[in-house]
Amino acid sequence: MNPKVSYRLLGALLCLLVIPLGVTAQQVPVAFEGATIYPISSEPIENGVLVVHEGKIVAVGAAGSVSIPADAERRDASGFIIMPGLVDTHSHIGGGDGGDRSSPLHPDVRIMDAIDVRSDTFKKARTGGVTTANVMPGSGHLLSGQTIYLKLRNARTIYDMLIPDARLRDGFAGGIKMANGTNPLRAAPFPGTRARSATLQRGLFIEAEAYRERLQNEENVPRNLRLEPIVEALNGDRIVHFHTHRHDDILTVLRMQREFGFRVVLHHVTDAWLVADEIAAAGVPSSIIVLDTPGGKLEAVNLLYKSGRVLEEAGAEVSFHTDDGVTDSRLFFRMAAFAVRDGMSRQKALEALTLAAARQLDMEDRVGSLEPGKDADFILLTGDPFSVYTHVQQTWIEGIKVFDRANPDQLPYATGGHEIFRGDYFDHYSVGGAQ
Repeated sequence: MNPKVSYRLLGALLCLLVIPLGVTAQQVPVAFEGATIYPISSEPIENGVLVVHEGKIVAVGAAGSVSIPADAERRDASGFIIMPGLVDTHSHIGGGDGGDRSSPLHPDVRIMDAIDVRSDTFKKARTGGVTTANVMPGSGHLLSGQTIYLKLRNARTIYDMLIPDARLRDGFAGGIKMANGTNPLRAAPFPGTRARSATLQRGLFIEAEAYRERLQNEENVPRNLRLEPIVEALNGDRIVHFHTHRHDDILTVLRMQREFGFRVVLHHVTDAWLVADEIAAAGVPSSIIVLDTPGGKLEAVNLLYKSGRVLEEAGAEVSFHTDDGVTDSRLFFRMAAFAVRDGMSRQKALEALTLAAARQLDMEDRVGSLEPGKDADFILLTGDPFSVYTHVQQTWIEGIKVFDRANPDQLPYATGGHEIFRGDYFDHYSVGGAQ
């Protein structure tokens, strides 16, 4: 049997086992009436109706145009804005780690094996409206491991958050975390120069190409945990999420992508506004971060709010991410608000928090917009998404309410500081000694 086929069969079986233990099915339809609805994939709807049932969106539209089931629980959402749950393409919530100092390349490391699903950081993210997140291994490596895409459901075990993906041998959706620039430049065995960094990364892909050829042409090829995920990336089944800041580093990633043909999302991309045309011409999406405080690393000196606008004008796809805990998941909307202040369109900024981000995780068929058939992941806002006075009032995942600001037990995770999260913060930059 072709090994790739057998991987998918295994993945399909694993998918059948992933039944969220902490979630009960939504048996009764729920209709939210009177809200202003931002479907993202279409124009806003005044006095809208959203109907959800059994974890899916059943209908969305203007009042009078939507048939509400007779047995539906009807909720007055007047005064609220309803929009899709936010998709964070780059986060470090959950207290996980990643590769160590033994090597600059750890493709066999899985962040899934190190996440604490009971971490309060998940509660914090839900208060910010985040419903889906790409949780990364730590920084400081040329390749720090395999990422995992999570639904931020209430969970007892990691299996309650996983998203099935039968294309991958593990059976769960995720990508690869790679990096260049300053972070990996350390003492041996790490590279000391940018050129050496690229050489080591190219060498890994060349090694994986040879392994893929063996898998295609030979029988009983021994498993290679280092190369399996890289082969999945070469086959287009696993996206490479590439940490890069400087304009020259960005172009290095684009050259490598052209050479090996893997799918890539550029992350951070501080100098995106300097090479926006090159990024757009490559057809490569970017996941950017916006900071509102000074400091950080020298290679991020050109971090400007205009990157979102310039990328939009160039025709390149853009999403935002938190890199939590570099920035706080509770303030995710602030990313897009800063970009709008510097000329990015409101529509593209909202899309960058939702549907564009979903595309960058291969999840646009499930999340990112409010459309019939998609997962019932949505949030209720008290006002304009880009106003500093607006709060996330409720967060729903697959028709289950996972955060309510009116709940006094949950409110502290939206408003609290150091004492609320004492002992739960994880500095992913300290792993492996990266700076």
